[in-house]
Amino acid sequence: MDASFDAQRDAGAGAGPAISAPAAPAFEILAPQSQRLPLVLASPHSGNAYSAEFLASSRLDARALRKSEDCFVDEIFAFAPGFGVPLIRALFPRAYLDVNREAYELDPEMFADPLPAYVNTRSPRVAAGLGTIARVVANGEDIYRGKLRFAEALDRVSRCYTPYHNALRRLVDDTRDAFGHALLIDCHSMPSAASTATTGKGGGRGGNLPEIVLGDCYGNACAPAVIDAAEEFLRGLGYAVSRNNPYAGGYTTRHYGRPRQGIHALQIEIARDLYMDEAALTRLPYLDVLARHMTELVDTLGLLPPHGLEPR
Repeated sequence: MDASFDAQRDAGAGAGPAISAPAAPAFEILAPQSQRLPLVLASPHSGNAYSAEFLASSRLDARALRKSEDCFVDEIFAFAPGFGVPLIRALFPRAYLDVNREAYELDPEMFADPLPAYVNTRSPRVAAGLGTIARVVANGEDIYRGKLRFAEALDRVSRCYTPYHNALRRLVDDTRDAFGHALLIDCHSMPSAASTATTGKGGGRGGNLPEIVLGDCYGNACAPAVIDAAEEFLRGLGYAVSRNNPYAGGYTTRHYGRPRQGIHALQIEIARDLYMDEAALTRLPYLDVLARHMTELVDTLGLLPPHGLEPR
């Protein structure tokens, strides 16, 4: 967690009035009665609480904004508490704030006032319009009717980003303290090559496109045994699996993954046409099968012997 969050927020306090969404919980922790495995699951992009204020500031309707969601990913992993594993899920939408970014990756063209020097305005995510506060939704449409004030970014980070990461850090640290090591699985979905699938597993997909992408930041975020075990298990179920291509891991995987300190992080991206109709934003029957497979994957990773989790 960036210890300078509070100082940065105070430094920008004179930037003008923030346009805040109504006060609401930023996240939810689904906690087991007792933790059975050294894992923490996170779903940062499945939130769908669109405030009237946010919708009024957008040139898009809620349906268009939902194209940026990882729809139903929290449902796929909702078994976690009953299986002895905590799950944290963001409740605010990704189009409002993306916690899988640095706290301040912002496009200066989105703001009416100058941005402080500490803001990262040059990252590839910002260039793509997908910074901490996104300029566009997944299909490239602009989100906002007009420019924002920097105070709005400060407010969103204060109310959503900082509490989410503070809670995630506590979950990870408590897990490591209890078990001697911790594995954070950051759970995501990815658009399919064709967004017209209406059947179950793999419907509408072609070629050798992966159905699941595992990201460990090219070996830096977790011990080799973790990603090896995940790939072997998923391939054994018949999934087409790729490592680090096209998704090697975002901010969460890079920031939390510290194998030499006993904290391993693995990002998992699941093709949406496996479990949902991407055009209608509805569930497909295979979602239940996928959830069962993810339960089995979590159990497999949770039972990896600690002596095998050696960093490279």
